[in-house]
Amino acid sequence: MKKILSMFALVTALGLGFTANTFAEDVVPSVDAAPVAEMPEAAPAAVEAVPAEIAAAVAEVAPTVDKGDTTWMMISTILVVLMIPGLALFYGGLVRSKNMLSVLMQVFVVFSLISVLWAIYGYSLAFGSGSGPIIGDLGKLFLKGVTPDSLADTFTANVKIPEMIFIAFQCTFAGLTAALIVGSFAERMKFSAVLIFSAIWFTISYIPIAHMVWGAGGYLLGQGALDFAGGTVVHINAAVAGLVGAYMVGKRIGYGKEALTPHNLTLTMLGAALLWVGWFGFNAGSNLEATGGAGLALVNTLFATAAAVLAWSLGEAFTKGKASMLGAASGAVAGLVAITPACGSVGPMGAIAVGFAGGFLCLWGVTGLKKMLGADDSLDVFGVHGIGGIAGALLTGVFTAPSLGGTGKDDFSIASQVMIQGEGVLITIFWSGIAAFIAYKIADMIVGLRVTEESEREGLDTTSHGERAYNI
Repeated sequence: MKKILSMFALVTALGLGFTANTFAEDVVPSVDAAPVAEMPEAAPAAVEAVPAEIAAAVAEVAPTVDKGDTTWMMISTILVVLMIPGLALFYGGLVRSKNMLSVLMQVFVVFSLISVLWAIYGYSLAFGSGSGPIIGDLGKLFLKGVTPDSLADTFTANVKIPEMIFIAFQCTFAGLTAALIVGSFAERMKFSAVLIFSAIWFTISYIPIAHMVWGAGGYLLGQGALDFAGGTVVHINAAVAGLVGAYMVGKRIGYGKEALTPHNLTLTMLGAALLWVGWFGFNAGSNLEATGGAGLALVNTLFATAAAVLAWSLGEAFTKGKASMLGAASGAVAGLVAITPACGSVGPMGAIAVGFAGGFLCLWGVTGLKKMLGADDSLDVFGVHGIGGIAGALLTGVFTAPSLGGTGKDDFSIASQVMIQGEGVLITIFWSGIAAFIAYKIADMIVGLRVTEESEREGLDTTSHGERAYNI
């Protein structure tokens, strides 16, 4: 009888171990001391083996990968890619017809260039295995070790998403950021110089800033800086690089002397609408999970943008006597930029406040501030993305407070958080400015920055690409 009971105990122990390993995600077996005390003395080895095997199985609980999260992140990635034609049309409608295709080409190809560089080394340096304060490492160079089964973290412990999807999602951020910059030097910079600059700036500015804000061990992440979807990483970073370029490339021929008016505001409006749609992936996708957090970011993106459209239109009505379609479209982009860093941590009313502030401040940025700076920022990249990004980053430190409807903890300090946000803004401004100067200088030494005066007067569509946007 003792032998039979011993064999039964051994089989039971093995069965429990197999069950725990196979179904650890759904079933966590418990160890009850009472049955063990009643077991015969003839089976001490089997009894002692049960807790060890079960403990090991429990310790190796498999991470959860939800199909809903995975699907949402794929949709978000596709939505952000939609921002590329949105940006191209928004910019394309603002330039003169003779430069329409050149802007479309620059946005499209720069995004493609950065996407390839992201796969080769960008992802590894920004989000790979390294955890330095400024930069990662090359442990995932050429996406080494990344497979369809490898996983990436989310904001919830033990909840993961496929790493392939995270790589693609973050790739769209990098490509779009570099593409934003072309609006500052539109209509006058060599196509080859644009590509050389973009590759260098992406390497020495975008990657380090992205790692500092979002990467494991990043300096600004460790300081507690809040940037849910890229106020510093994307908008301030790109805007400063664009402003430096506007100075270094120089003003367009006829700037300040002749009208350099947009040629097709219908396309600009269409581009702004596409950007608004794509931005839901940009902001709500940054939640990395299909949860209420994504819903909050989506609602905030909707309300803040609408508020900024109203603010810009009201501002124009008071200052110019008329509200313009260009102003409404620009206001939408201003609201999208301003809410980007705050969308995951402020409440809907806070988002509306951020949107109103962003609309009014960016209107000043493209009028009063632009005159003060004296740079020919062709499509107002700094006035919208720079001012909107700075305002949004600082106001994140205000409206994240739970007393104002935000998601901050009870001991949240507005003053302390605004100081941290300000540090992030200043680091981004100086880092991107210096990196941009270096990148422009290298491009200038290799191919020169600016097209000839003859080419600029004829238009970059024909002189740089041998095509025309309109054959009429």
